[in-house]
Amino acid sequence: MIQLKRVYELATSQDGTRFLVERLWPRGIKKESLRFDAWLKDVAPSTELRQWFAHDPAKWEGFQRRYFAELDAHVEALAPMRKAVRKSSVTLLFSSHDVVHNNAVALKRYLTSRRK
Repeated sequence: MIQLKRVYELATSQDGTRFLVERLWPRGIKKESLRFDAWLKDVAPSTELRQWFAHDPAKWEGFQRRYFAELDAHVEALAPMRKAVRKSSVTLLFSSHDVVHNNAVALKRYLTSRRK
């Protein structure tokens, strides 16, 4: 099972393995205060794609297409998540205020649609 959670929410025992899926460290969070198992910068959207998207819901479909293409080109970066999800729950941590249109939502959709 893949869950999503903002980095500002408390960790729980139901989170399983927690992956930070942001390229930049979340604002206002001290590194020692965030509980996470791995920071997977390489699964986050490229700087260029992130800047193009700019959290504009009107660009959501285009963002997902471009992001999925980036993920297809770097499938090896997804290996830790794929391995963890076979064993237990996985929580993707993100910092966006928009809980509907963000890279973690798109990443979950990508992983779910390409599960082997």
